[in-house]
Amino acid sequence: MTIDSLRTPAPPLPSERLQEPWHRRAVTRLTSSTLPAPAIGGLLLALTLVSLVLRIGQLNFHYWVDEGISVGISSHPLSQLPTLLREDGSPPLYYVLLHFWMSLFGRGEVATHALSLVFSLIAIPVAYWAGASLSGRRTGAYCAILTAGLPFLTEYAQEARMYSLLALLSLLAAASFVHVFVFRHRRYLPLFIVSLTAALYTHNWALFLGLTSFIAFLWCVWYVPAPRAGLLRDGALAFGVVALLYLPWLPTLIYQARHTGAPWALPPVVWSLTQGAYFLVGGRGAAMALLLAAGTGLTAIRAGGQADRLSRKAAVSLAVLGVGTLLVAWLYAKVTPAWAFRYLAVIVGPLILLVGMGLARSAKLGIVALVLVCCFWVLDPKATSLDSKSNVASAARAVSSRLGSDPLVLSTQPEQVPDLAYYLPHVTRFGTPIGPVPDPRVMDWRNALERFRRTSVHSVLVPMLRSVSPGERVALVVPMNYVKAPEWMVLIHHSSTTWTRYLKHDRQFTLVKTADPHAYSSGLPVYISVFARKR
Repeated sequence: MTIDSLRTPAPPLPSERLQEPWHRRAVTRLTSSTLPAPAIGGLLLALTLVSLVLRIGQLNFHYWVDEGISVGISSHPLSQLPTLLREDGSPPLYYVLLHFWMSLFGRGEVATHALSLVFSLIAIPVAYWAGASLSGRRTGAYCAILTAGLPFLTEYAQEARMYSLLALLSLLAAASFVHVFVFRHRRYLPLFIVSLTAALYTHNWALFLGLTSFIAFLWCVWYVPAPRAGLLRDGALAFGVVALLYLPWLPTLIYQARHTGAPWALPPVVWSLTQGAYFLVGGRGAAMALLLAAGTGLTAIRAGGQADRLSRKAAVSLAVLGVGTLLVAWLYAKVTPAWAFRYLAVIVGPLILLVGMGLARSAKLGIVALVLVCCFWVLDPKATSLDSKSNVASAARAVSSRLGSDPLVLSTQPEQVPDLAYYLPHVTRFGTPIGPVPDPRVMDWRNALERFRRTSVHSVLVPMLRSVSPGERVALVVPMNYVKAPEWMVLIHHSSTTWTRYLKHDRQFTLVKTADPHAYSSGLPVYISVFARKR
């Protein structure tokens, strides 16, 4: 044996590499330690275009309950938003942005959905920057691919709600946290402050992200060797400024916590955690593939050198921000029901970075898993009916010609009124089991459950019917899908039954029209009955 036989083989010449099949060259390129800048630019452009195709098919879909509330609140002057949000229970940032957006592009479905689409598309290069700056270009590429195809972002990129904005902000907050408190890049401190504060002003579940960020910071303080003065100083500055910036909203938050809530929500169960993961990534198969491949890559991190120690610390921090926030939110919702899968937007950012880091370190297994998951995402059947979310628009259109000039519209589901007001713009009188609605563009959640409990046909319905003059019309809108819990839904079911029975048996009224178009293809169908008061 000669000394030459012990040397590392020379890399293949360019001509030899070109003779390899294209798919092997692609795998070699994706599993290499770096990716060239031109390839990254082309990848981001391609991902943005593919994501755009995936996320424009439902831009013209009709609004459902929450979207009607978003557009209704944002249609008011800015000076009224703080007062209105005391009734709604949400922070103001998204509504302010939507207000200005509608002033430029209008209040139509496509226009308002486009704002969320913009946030989801911006998240693609942001995810690449975040992943690449934390763990190299390969991780950035994986993070960008995940962001471009993630079913959660695809759904809420086409909805007039704040969830794609919240996901974008969680990306920025998670990446800047690791930069500041793990890698000690102090120049990212303003980005962490701004992104976390903006998240807090976007959705209340960002409070859980703020809490776990502080927990992760304490872990970083414990993990690093002394001296820790600089790290403690940065933490005090970051969380202190965030608290100071959030302080003006704190009185409103306290008021909302005391008087509003989510009476429609049930406390989560154990499997709500796994169901939430499936909802984020588009099903059990996609979740299992990503968990296997990313977990393999993350467990391969060894603390043999400084780079690996920082990578392990970064992975633990992202896990605390993502999984920790999920667990804190789950525990809170067990005490105060406020659980909805759409709220998981707050953990999208840290989880994308964590999974992207794991996929990048799992070599070919990561590519196989990502290709499999992308097939799930692209081939998954998409809804095509404009009424897939709710048939309120079609039902309102079907009865509008029979409503007359000044009808009374009654909804046994109080939060449905802003949606009805949007699709029945000529109607000025609305009522619910809680009573007459002074502003039909807003749902007043203040003590709503207590007020609903006190309702009765004779105390609420009869006085509103007395206000209807002979010849005028009454439209009764009732939901068609009922569940047995929580109490809010039970009360809606009871009111729907009793109000329908009362109007059908009241000799002063006669039924003139019914409509439930597309009820079987809609997620939240309603049934409208139009009655005329006899002359």
